[in-house]
Amino acid sequence: MVPTATPQGRAQTIWVISKYLSPKEYGFETRLFAMARHWRAEGREPVMIGSDSNHLAQMPTLDRPQVEERIDGLRCVWLRTLRYGRTASMRRVLSWFHFEWRLLRMRLDGLPAPDVILVSSLSLLTVLNGLRLKRRFGCPMVFEVRDIWPLTMVEEGGFSAWHPLTLLLGWIERLGYRRAELVVGTMPNLGPHASRMAGREVRCACIPFGFDPAVVARQEASLGEARVIVRSPDELVVGYAGSMGTTNALHTIVACAVRLKDDPRFHFVLLGDGDLRARFMAETADCPRVEWVGRVPREQVLGILRQCDLLYFAVHDSKVWESGMSLNKLTDYLLSRRPVLASYSGFPSILNEAGCGEYLPSNDEEALLAALHRYAAMPRTEREAMGERGRRWLFDHRPWPVLARQYLALLDGLSGSGRAG
Repeated sequence: MVPTATPQGRAQTIWVISKYLSPKEYGFETRLFAMARHWRAEGREPVMIGSDSNHLAQMPTLDRPQVEERIDGLRCVWLRTLRYGRTASMRRVLSWFHFEWRLLRMRLDGLPAPDVILVSSLSLLTVLNGLRLKRRFGCPMVFEVRDIWPLTMVEEGGFSAWHPLTLLLGWIERLGYRRAELVVGTMPNLGPHASRMAGREVRCACIPFGFDPAVVARQEASLGEARVIVRSPDELVVGYAGSMGTTNALHTIVACAVRLKDDPRFHFVLLGDGDLRARFMAETADCPRVEWVGRVPREQVLGILRQCDLLYFAVHDSKVWESGMSLNKLTDYLLSRRPVLASYSGFPSILNEAGCGEYLPSNDEEALLAALHRYAAMPRTEREAMGERGRRWLFDHRPWPVLARQYLALLDGLSGSGRAG
């Protein structure tokens, strides 16, 4: 290992370990890669350790178990791991275990010793290697939680609470909460869950998803390239963008669209794909103002959302949402300058903070129908003012440089003071 002389209270070398790390150069940038770019700009030295098996990005095929490269000055270590085709498959789970085996055998020579180790779910299994490396280097560990596993598996995936994988992940989750010097959640109310699972008070902070203002500027410059929604000036265009599977709870908005099919004031535009899309399309086959757009290039999403008057998302009523939400789609929604309506019964954030929308009880068709009528009767200027508030709030609180500085302050608070064996 390369020795370092780190000032007290400064996280100079930060090891970031996550199976699903990926940079924009490979088609999809994860939040920690975006953070690390800004940490490096602040003079820090992030070391990014990830896998070549990633369903979100086009990772290169490795010709050996461990490959190192520099991306925009960031030191990246990629570990060759079992690849999989379907996200919901045993092969994906086996890929998690394979990544941990590669981590266990990873060559460390030439890498600078870490001042802080940051491990991020998914996969939770990485907590085990994180604790091993924490002991080896005598440095603090941060456990970042992006999805609350195994609770999500039980509440939304149909797994039994007594399934062997559920029990294993639950044990690892508790271990991470107990042994990490800091737990960081992308959701705002993770603390109660983490403390309950750990059996004691856990130091917990929230660093949510953000956005790159430069990317937004490029998207806004190409708004005219987006598909055009053919509409009447008197219609309220209600839009949705995202996946269309079981967890997305679109059945409520689909049912309302069917009930409003003869009301010329409403036009529904649903953008995306998923397992339930064909079924929903069949249910709305005789609805003349329900438009199923399908997938479009990422750079066209904002242009389509801007043509809507009201945006919608939904989740099922679940214990998962007691910790709050960390949905990427809300960034796109707020950037579109449109108010947001949500069928969501969990811990509230963003919409209430920004004053740009409202929450309705999950799966409540009558409540959603009443809200749609209310927004249709609302003056356009009032809806536009709500949308502007959302975008302004987003630029004040969620650009990556803002979040990266907040994260770095947390890491600096640990470095040199959280040493534990």
